[in-house]
Order: sequence, then C-alpha cells, then structure tokens
Amino acid sequence: MNLTARAGVVFIILVSCSVGRSQQYLSGSEIPDMTRVLPPAPVSGDARDTRDRDIFRATRSLQGSPRWMLAQSDVDWHTPALMKSFSCALGVAPDPAKTPRLAALLTEVSTESNAIVNRVKDIYKRQRPFHVDEGPICAPAEGFDYPSGHSTIGFATGLILTELEPDRATELLARGRAFGESRVVCGVHNASAVEAGRVEAAAFVAALHGSPAFRRDIEAARNELDAFRKGSAPKPQACDIESGLTASSPY
Repeated sequence: MNLTARAGVVFIILVSCSVGRSQQYLSGSEIPDMTRVLPPAPVSGDARDTRDRDIFRATRSLQGSPRWMLAQSDVDWHTPALMKSFSCALGVAPDPAKTPRLAALLTEVSTESNAIVNRVKDIYKRQRPFHVDEGPICAPAEGFDYPSGHSTIGFATGLILTELEPDRATELLARGRAFGESRVVCGVHNASAVEAGRVEAAAFVAALHGSPAFRRDIEAARNELDAFRKGSAPKPQACDIESGLTASSPY
C-alpha cells in the first residue's frame, strides 16, 4: 500500500471515530448492476477503442502543462484531497475538521462507489492505455481501466455537492467532469472509461436517494455546510486559474 492509500485509511478511521461511520447506504438488490447499465467496455480494434487510442496519443502533448499539473493534484481521491479539489467550485474551503459530517458522507459514498467500480473492472479487465501505447503518465496506476473509479467518485461528489449547494451547480458539475478528465490527461484511463464513470456516478447517486441513511446524512451535511458558509469559512485560492483550466474538455 502506498503512502497516499495509507493516509486515506488513517483518515477514514479518524472520521469513523469522530462522527460515527455511516451505515452502508446500499446493499443487495439496491446496488445497481452496472454491467447492465453501462455499455460494454471497448474491445481492441472497434471504433471506441480507436478513439480512445487517438485521444491517449494526442493528450501526451499536455505533459508539463498547467492542465497536467492539475491532473496530478487530482490523483488523490481521498476525502481531504477531494474536498480541496472541489473548494473553488464550492466557493469555500471545507475540511474534515470543520465539516466532519460532510467528510463522513463523502467517505462512505467513495467507499461504496469504489466497490461497485471494482466489480465491473474485474469483469471487463480492460488494460489501461499506457499498457497499449507508449507515452508519459503523470502518476503510477494499478488495476484495470473500465470504468474509471476517479471519474465515478469525482462526478458523484459534484452531484452531491450540487444538491447541498444548488447555487453553485454549474461550477460543481463542471469540476466533477474535469476531475474525471484529469485521468485522461494523466494517461492512466481511456476517455471511454471516464465517460462510463460519469454514467455510473449518476446511476449510483440516484440509487442512494432510496436509502434512509443517505437521506439522513445528506440533510445533516447540508445543515453543517450552510452554517460553515455563513460563518468565517476560509476562501479557496487560485480559483481563476482552475476555472480557466476546467472550462472545457482537454480532448
């Protein structure tokens, strides 16, 4: 386990102890079967695979650019980093110490979405793009390509934060899209995997609303975030730069 993963495990333990880990939101038939929701993964030589390979090769030219550096900062999907990634879009800079209920909500959502993603990855076992074509990547990556867990978590976070603060909907949803696209910029996921992650996120969040525990936790997070925004919440930095980098797709 690398240092980032260890830090994420430590954080989850700390949040669980401080506010009480939410009960699992979805179980059994409540969990959407994503193999029936998503299109099958592209296969070698088909039109989607050709597009993926073209995009991977074209985006290698982004190495060292400001968008590449943003993609590097988006590698860490654990809750403290995720909150920081969405702070410009949210207009305030939450953190686990000051908004623990929001942190616990996002942690549980990430945990459950990651489990769903991994089940689909294990079925299709599609290789990541840098195993097929040569080119620089911005961070190490293990496991399979389709669908992208980062894209799923990122877009699910954007959807949930939009529900909490609808006046920031455009910024939050655009950041959720860009968080997934960072994986294409990094060269560690294909574009089709990122697109599948957004579909998976939408299906997952829709299913979450059937969970009484999720509805309870999202209401608690809403109240907490509203109070945080009305108080002396710190403002995020360098937001004009980020906005320019995420305004449109990099491919």
